[in-house]
Amino acid sequence: MEHYDVIIVGGGPAGSTLAWALEKSAKKVLIIDKQEFPRDKTCAGWVTPAVMESLGIDLEDYRQGRTLQPINGFRIGMMGQSAVENDHEQTVSYGIRRCEFDDYLLARVGADKTLKTPVKSIERQSGSWIINDTWEAPLLIGAGGHFCPVAKKLGEGPGGHETVVAAKEVEFEMTPEQAEVCQAEGERPELWFCRDLKGYAWVFRKGNFLNIGLGREDNHKLTEHLNRFVEDMKEQGRIPSDLPGRFKGHAYLLYAHAERPLVDDGVMLIGDAAGLAYTQSGEGIRPAIESALMAADVIRDARDFSAGSLQTYGQAISERFGNRALNERSSWQLPDWVKLPLASGLMRSHWFTRKVVTEKWFLHQEVPPLKTAAQA
Repeated sequence: MEHYDVIIVGGGPAGSTLAWALEKSAKKVLIIDKQEFPRDKTCAGWVTPAVMESLGIDLEDYRQGRTLQPINGFRIGMMGQSAVENDHEQTVSYGIRRCEFDDYLLARVGADKTLKTPVKSIERQSGSWIINDTWEAPLLIGAGGHFCPVAKKLGEGPGGHETVVAAKEVEFEMTPEQAEVCQAEGERPELWFCRDLKGYAWVFRKGNFLNIGLGREDNHKLTEHLNRFVEDMKEQGRIPSDLPGRFKGHAYLLYAHAERPLVDDGVMLIGDAAGLAYTQSGEGIRPAIESALMAADVIRDARDFSAGSLQTYGQAISERFGNRALNERSSWQLPDWVKLPLASGLMRSHWFTRKVVTEKWFLHQEVPPLKTAAQA
């Protein structure tokens, strides 16, 4: 049996960031992931400057051999209406490919890593967690996404009792012919809201890579909504008519709808495993990064790993993202006051689509980058 201080299940942005933030501590850390890296990951793939700053990423270094698409505007509309184009006149976000981004974050971590290794068993013995009858640690971190095996150990675990966002998307490298006819612009991603306001679709161009997808509050007629959107985008010339491959599906929890416990004795959940995606946009990368940084501070200062000692993590999450009980609990991305006949008019407004939809809901520009003791 090999002993560690902390075992992290999941090598994505949340897990790798936590290990990175703990490197200046004396903790011996192991990351376990069921996949090899780099690995395919379905995700629209955009990160704000605040994320890059919190991660201490040198943009010029990251650009070496990787996709980093500056975003300085958005094209936003309600399906069936004309789009509104907003120019922010500066870089407000970056388009990235998750296969590259996640691999970059994991590769810079010096912790031990065991990849291509599914978690088959998690046992609690004498105050420690035993993983696959091979590794032992007093603290176990769930960072394995929505269906994280560690999350199954807390509360009711993942299941049908949860209100999830279901999404389908595809990402591919365009041929020269496809790139020539594709009218979508890399600097100006497209966001298209469903008429019933229970989801939205997107077209993100990142250099020669194109990501197209649609997410909804539940799985009801998801494929039907997606197919209708794709055909409309083809007719408008926004995307090539010959899309390769199939759309891949995934699910995640929104912060206002998630009811998963964040801590218990010797266990913590971070990122999508904790259900931290922003309620208005569904973005999960920034909450994943920030939850990992907050968890690192708690771990470094905790007198022990009891639920009581770890509870300051839950308090930090509430202070950063708000009290879940007070968050909007109706449909997934828009508050009730928008769900009126005037919604279609609001989506035609340059002020509303820029100041509310993009700057507030999607970019969270009013929230400064997170600075924690773990980064000192």
